[in-house]
Amino acid sequence: MMQVEVAYALPDRQAIIPLQVTAGTTALEAAQRSGVADRFEGIDLEDSRLGIFGKLVTPEHVLQAGDRVEVYRPLKADPKEVRKARAARVKERREEDSGAE
Repeated sequence: MMQVEVAYALPDRQAIIPLQVTAGTTALEAAQRSGVADRFEGIDLEDSRLGIFGKLVTPEHVLQAGDRVEVYRPLKADPKEVRKARAARVKERREEDSGAE
């Protein structure tokens, strides 16, 4: 048996669940066994992205002792689209400022 953790966070609360698993346990299996989906409404572990200490892994990733499986929430907005929109707003402001002189 080996010790791992499963972590999930919302803006207002989080859980880090310690778990004993056998060698060969995958990231998805640990997330399922942790009961995290019962603690937080709306988690679909089958479709969630998983990571180990901030690095994305496949659900089939075999865990090592001490790993922390992180269950990631879906993004509300595509980061690339957010950056493009922000850059467009900055460009627009600059054009307005240069036209006002």
